[in-house]
Amino acid sequence: MSPIGKPRSAEELREMLREAEDRKVLWEKHYHSAKMDQKANAEAIRNITALRGVIKTLRWTLNMTDKNGIPISHPLD
Repeated sequence: MSPIGKPRSAEELREMLREAEDRKVLWEKHYHSAKMDQKANAEAIRNITALRGVIKTLRWTLNMTDKNGIPISHPLD
């Protein structure tokens, strides 16, 4: 882990990206696995949506492209 104020290495960012993608897959599996009550359903959707934002931001930070070779747009767009 980087000390406070020190930029993260590209490898640290790639590891965060892998972890975020893995967590998103787990939440999606949970969401599709069984009938949930409204509260559990909302939690799963909220986490999936948040992880989409994290993934997009990390991909943008790493200057990655999508599957078509198009650069990732700014996370706030």
